[in-house]
Amino acid sequence: MEMTRAATLATRTGADAIPDARGLNLYRADPMADALAALYLPRPLFEHLRPQLERLGALAGGPLDELASTADKHPPTLSVRTRRGADERRVVKHPAYVELERVAFCEFGLAAMSHRPGVLGWDEPMPPSAKYALTYLLVQAEFGLCCPVSMTDSLARTLRRFGDPALVERVLPLVTATDLDALHQGAMFMTEQGAGSDVAGTATLAREDGDGGWALHGDKWFCSNPDAGFAMVLARSEDPDTHPGLKGVSLFLLPRTRPDGSPNAYRILRLKDKLGTRSMASGEIRLEGALAWLVGERGRGFQQMADMVNNSRLSNGVRAAGLMRRALTEALHVARHRVAFGRPLADMPLMRRQLAKMALRTEQARTMMFQTAAALERADLEGGTAATLARILTPLIKFRACRDARVVTGDAMEVRGGCGYIEEWSDARLLRDAHLGSIWEGTSNIVALDVLRAIRRDGALPALRAHVDALLADGEPCGAATAALQARVVERAFALAAGAAADDRAELARQAASALYNVTTMAALRWEARQAGLPYRGRLADRVLRHRLAPRDPLADPAESADDGEIEPAAA
Repeated sequence: MEMTRAATLATRTGADAIPDARGLNLYRADPMADALAALYLPRPLFEHLRPQLERLGALAGGPLDELASTADKHPPTLSVRTRRGADERRVVKHPAYVELERVAFCEFGLAAMSHRPGVLGWDEPMPPSAKYALTYLLVQAEFGLCCPVSMTDSLARTLRRFGDPALVERVLPLVTATDLDALHQGAMFMTEQGAGSDVAGTATLAREDGDGGWALHGDKWFCSNPDAGFAMVLARSEDPDTHPGLKGVSLFLLPRTRPDGSPNAYRILRLKDKLGTRSMASGEIRLEGALAWLVGERGRGFQQMADMVNNSRLSNGVRAAGLMRRALTEALHVARHRVAFGRPLADMPLMRRQLAKMALRTEQARTMMFQTAAALERADLEGGTAATLARILTPLIKFRACRDARVVTGDAMEVRGGCGYIEEWSDARLLRDAHLGSIWEGTSNIVALDVLRAIRRDGALPALRAHVDALLADGEPCGAATAALQARVVERAFALAAGAAADDRAELARQAASALYNVTTMAALRWEARQAGLPYRGRLADRVLRHRLAPRDPLADPAESADDGEIEPAAA
C-alpha cells in the first residue's frame, strides 16, 4: 500500500504532473469550430474545406507549433555583402521559417485563395470567411508569418482595385503563386520617423523618370517583410507648396528587382530587434532612386492605401482572435489536467470564473471575425450599405480584439504558472506577439478615432444599427427582463457613439468603440445561437450584456448575476 501511494505521489510531482497540449488537433479541440465554420461558409465549400481545416488543426497543434518555436528562437539576419564583397540586401531566414512559408503560401495558398481559382482544389476564388477560418488556425501556431501572408493578400487586393490593367496582368500572377520559388511576397512600406500614423507628414519623394516609372527617394522606418518581391509605398509626388498634406501623397508599387533583373535602388539598412514576431523580419529601408509604378490616381495615395491598411487591420483582428483561442485551449488543457490540492484546477470556482472570462473575450473576437468577413464579402459584391458596414466593423475588431488578446494571453500564462513564463512553452510567445496588434496598422487611439471618423464622414452608424437590429430579430430570444435591459444598452451605446462623433469628442472614442463592439458581438452571438442551434452562444450573449455593457456594482456579490460558471461545451 505504501508503495502504491509513493508511486502516485511520484507521478503527481514528476514530469507527468505538467500538462502538455502539444499534439492536440486545434480544430477538434475547439468545440465551436465545426459548427461556426458550417454556419458562415456556403455548405458545399464547408464540406470541401472541412478535411483541410482538420488537417491544418493537426499541423498547427504539433509540427507547425514546433517550427514556430524554433523560428522564434532563431530570428532572421541581414546579409549586406556577398562573400566576394558585392553589395546585397538579403534576409537570411531559418529553415523552420521557410517551411512555415511553404505551408502557408503553397500548401494552403492563404494569400492566393481570394484572388484566383484552383487553391485547395476549389474551382473559384474563395470568400473571406474561408480564408480567415484557415488563418484562424494557422495563427494559433505561428503569428509572425501571418503578417507577410496578410500583406501579400492585401497587396493583391489593392492592386486589383486600383492598378493599371497592364500592371495587374504582369504582377498579380507573381503575388498569387503557390510555388515558393515563383512567389513574390508582398509588403507595405508606409511608416517614416516623422510620419507614423500621421501620413500627411510623409517626406519620401517620388519623381517621374520619363519611362512611365517613378524614382523614389527617402527613408522608411518600419518595414515588415523588407525583402518582399513587391511593396506598396506612399511617397510625395506633388509640390508640397501647392499640394500640402495628404493631397500630395501618391501610392506606388515598388519591385525588389527591376524588369531587367538587376536589383532595385534601395537598401535594407538594418533589421529591428522586436519584442514579438521574432520569426519574421522587419527592417529599415533607404530608397535611393528606386523604380516604382504609380497605383491609382495621383495625389490620392492615402485613400487607395487605406484599402490595404483596412484589409490588414481586419487581419490583425483575425490574428488576435486566433491567439486568444490558442491561449484559451492551452489554459483549458492545463486546468483540466493539472491536479492541485487534490482536484483538477478546472473544478475550482475561482479558476472557472477566470477561464469563463477568457472564453468570453475569445468567442466575441471569433464572432466579430466572421461577421466582418461576411460584411467584406457583401461589400465587394454589392457596395453601398454593405461597404459602409464593413468600413466600421473593421476598425471595431482591430481596436477591441487586439486589446483583449493582451489580457487573454496574459491570463493563460498565469493559468500555467511558472512554466508559462518559460520560453519552452507557447505562453510567452503568445503574450509577446499579442502586443503587436494594438500597434501595427494604427495604435488603439488611432483606430478608435477611425471608428468616429467612419461615423462622421461615412455615415456608418445607421448601417451598423440596422445590422444589429437584424441580428437580434433573427437571433435567439431572451426573457422579458433581459430583453428590456438589452434594448436599453443598445440605445445607450449608439447614442454614445453618435454624440462622440457629432461633437468631435475624441476623448470618448475608445469608450464608444468598445460599446459598439460589445453590442455587435452580443447581437451576433444571439444570431449564431438560433441559426446554428448553439444555446451556448446565447449564454455568452447574456454575459456580454451583464459583464461588458450593463452597469455593474463593483462591490456586489457575483453570485447575484446568476452566472453558472460554464466555461465552454466539451470538445467534439
